Amino acid sequence: MDVVEAFAARLSHPLDPFQREGCEAIAADRGVLVCAPTGAGKTIVGEFAVYLALSRGTKCFYTTPIKALSNQKYHDLVAQHGEETIGLLTGDVSINADADIVVMTTEVLRNMIYAESPALERLTHVVMDEVHFLADTSRGVVWEEVILSLHESVRIIGLSATVSNSEEFGRWLNTVRGDTHVVVSEHRPVPLDQWMMVGRKIFPLFEPGSPGTVNEGLFRTIDRLEQGSDSGFRSRSTTGGGKDARSGAPRSQDRYRPQGRPEVLEILRSRNMLPAITFIFSRAGCDAALYQCLRSKMVLTEPQEAEEIKALVDAGVEGIPEEDLQVLDFRRWREALARGFAAHHAGMLPAFRHIVEELFVRGLVRAVFATETLALGINMPARTVVLEKLVKFNGEAHVDLTAGQYTQLTGRAGRRGIDTMGNAVVQWAPALDPRTVAGLASTRTYPLDSTFRPGYNMAINLLGLRGFDGSLRLLERSFAQFQANSSVVEDSRAAARLEEELLGAQQHLRAELERVLPLLPQAVSTAATAPGAPDGPGDEPLSAATAEALALLEDYIQLRLKLTAAEREAKQDKARGHRQEVVKVLNRLHVGDVIAIATGSRPLLAVVNAPAKHHDDPRPWVTTEKGWSGRIDASGIANPPVVVGHMGLPSFAAKNPRRAVKYIKESFRTTQFTRPKKMRLVPRDRGNKEVTALRQALRDHPAHAWPAAQRENLARLAHTVARKDSELARAREVVATAKHSLGTTFTRIIDLLEEMDYVEFDGHSGSRVPRVTPEGVRLAHIHSEADLLIAQCLKRGVWNELDPAELAAIAAMCIFENRKSLSGQVQAPTEPLEQAMAATLRIYNELVADEQRHQLPITRLPDAGFSLAIHQWTAGAPLGYCLAAANESGAELTPGDFVRWCRQVVDLLQQINKTGFDNEVRANARRAIDAIQRGVVAIGA
Repeated sequence: MDVVEAFAARLSHPLDPFQREGCEAIAADRGVLVCAPTGAGKTIVGEFAVYLALSRGTKCFYTTPIKALSNQKYHDLVAQHGEETIGLLTGDVSINADADIVVMTTEVLRNMIYAESPALERLTHVVMDEVHFLADTSRGVVWEEVILSLHESVRIIGLSATVSNSEEFGRWLNTVRGDTHVVVSEHRPVPLDQWMMVGRKIFPLFEPGSPGTVNEGLFRTIDRLEQGSDSGFRSRSTTGGGKDARSGAPRSQDRYRPQGRPEVLEILRSRNMLPAITFIFSRAGCDAALYQCLRSKMVLTEPQEAEEIKALVDAGVEGIPEEDLQVLDFRRWREALARGFAAHHAGMLPAFRHIVEELFVRGLVRAVFATETLALGINMPARTVVLEKLVKFNGEAHVDLTAGQYTQLTGRAGRRGIDTMGNAVVQWAPALDPRTVAGLASTRTYPLDSTFRPGYNMAINLLGLRGFDGSLRLLERSFAQFQANSSVVEDSRAAARLEEELLGAQQHLRAELERVLPLLPQAVSTAATAPGAPDGPGDEPLSAATAEALALLEDYIQLRLKLTAAEREAKQDKARGHRQEVVKVLNRLHVGDVIAIATGSRPLLAVVNAPAKHHDDPRPWVTTEKGWSGRIDASGIANPPVVVGHMGLPSFAAKNPRRAVKYIKESFRTTQFTRPKKMRLVPRDRGNKEVTALRQALRDHPAHAWPAAQRENLARLAHTVARKDSELARAREVVATAKHSLGTTFTRIIDLLEEMDYVEFDGHSGSRVPRVTPEGVRLAHIHSEADLLIAQCLKRGVWNELDPAELAAIAAMCIFENRKSLSGQVQAPTEPLEQAMAATLRIYNELVADEQRHQLPITRLPDAGFSLAIHQWTAGAPLGYCLAAANESGAELTPGDFVRWCRQVVDLLQQINKTGFDNEVRANARRAIDAIQRGVVAIGA
């Protein structure tokens, strides 16, 4: 029996064709790239590489993008091959590290390569699970570093979600890794049904037998719901107004009320569609959903299951102090699990997330409210996936889900061997066009684009391993350069086309100008008839009159372009001022205020149920006189509301506004409020001095006196010339950047590192060879976005006098990035720490000046928002005290955030311990690590 058949015989189901194809390619000593939908079973191909290495007596490393996935894959492989055969390395966990099969995060493998670790001996295969993480903006560079730096004899098995440019990625792998076979499958072993929930009904998204055609019955139901619209303003609330699903006309749905989370789960249970994962794109939203279910009477478990859940939960939190469990609201969380529902997001304690994952996989928890982090490869499939919205906040703005994100999320639906179908359910809300959902559901691929870029640590490691020329050659082989080079051909063609179009536009303009020259004022066509100089290669000489007219026209067009830009900027300033005016009003609203909102000819009255939560994006909850209830925001209001009175509201009107709708409608009916007869729809235009001056300069320009017909025709042609010229300049810049960006950046980095004594050059001018200094060797151990800043602080000894807790605090300052900033002030608890923080900021400012001088990306500003919290934790304070300290410093952290940042501080302290800069600093780093790893930080790692 050959090795593939022997492996297949161990499985509980036959190999799918794409799995067999991938396994046979690996058995033939080829690299493999497998692109298949989430849940299709592509990890089987990776597991075959493990089986093959064991059968041959060689090594296989299995890499994943996140520690949770590494932990899960480790336990999966232990179950298949035994504890003595499998190891785990995730930075903060090391189990059986010398095993022939080791599961690790990709960063761990990158560090092993740079350290030329002996563990790489006999390595024949590396599985890179979720290899599409290569496109991740913050961590994707690590995947390319590994692919480029592994010994050529190692075969890479890349497992990816379906990407639209898999052939391009495969060609690159062939170029840099040798023979690589690309396997692409669109097949899902468990088919996926697409649904839309409208009210209490669930409709198929597509017509039966016509996958591309949206269900007409769904449209008819939505049309009936839309009757009686009258509020005329937009809201981000799911019950708010928006645009008609077909016509795009503004409207709202006062009669429509979406189902609450408990009701949705009951509907799914009645249709045998549990267990379900409901994706909610905020941590607070997941927690709110959990507590909505807790307040209901819903129970999804049997009594004996509830007891089993409680026993598993209690075992999972063993070792966490009782006072910390109280801070974590443990009792209520445990009760929710016992009733069969849970939340899952990165803000939770890792131990809590692991418990939820185990209970869900066991089938004891039937409903999970999760953020999109659950879609990152963790094996938690469900029968049904529910999406409440198709919009998420990306850190800067609310943006629509991409087709790739939709596919990744809904890919969780359908459990192989359990379900015959998976279900993707999107909850309808006003302004949601079913055809938008259909478009997302029909698009199953997304592009994979490189985010590779050289940094200080990478540059120093590459230089040490490969030398300067070898490093440049490696950068030239990156996927980023591969994509750039392949695009250069198209960009160059585009530039050539633009050159031809520009020349044609210029010739057309000059011919027309010469034709109408006699019609222009005499000042332009005076007696000068001597030929002018050609304007460019191949151009005919221009007469002096034509050249003068052309110069006037070009100056006139530039003036018009400046005016257009100034008017656009003035309009944007006006819109910003308008929004600020609305924001100011919304921030001043109080519970019970009755406001008038402009809606066409007759303002609409509404009462405030709950005031604004966030100063920058105020979204007070209001209920209108017509019965609509939801949040309003500045972007959806035509003009600032006007307060016209006050209404006394019962206490439950703020806590549960929809319960008070009938009361509020009746109050509006029985109470007289003065309704404005009309409202100013836009702020008054106070004028713009720059625009006024440019308009006057345009009127005074000599070319403005030309006959209007000839002037405007010439202006149109001149605008075309200017536009083509601008497009050509941009195209040429794109080509130049694509050709030189990576190598140029690397060279600039080496120049800066030479100035700082991390690199020195041997030889004479013209033959200088860069070499890594002892200080550079220390820098090579620091893997952080602030690597050079940290190395500079260590080299200059500004952290030498810090004790363990102070060292942890200063390390946190270099890596912490505040996710949600509050008003607060950082107070250094000790004088040595205060001095070290000030010195670190001085060194940072010097570094920024050097980076600007060398035209390099700027290192992120240190953030001390977590420093006080980690200082107190390292000194032995309880969890609640440390969370309060973070809050006082302007950082609002969940327990999960706290643990995650503690572990990142530990990771940096471990790197500092390896640098060898100062023995006392290294010793204090070890002491700080031991002090941090306790309680909630140590549990569930």
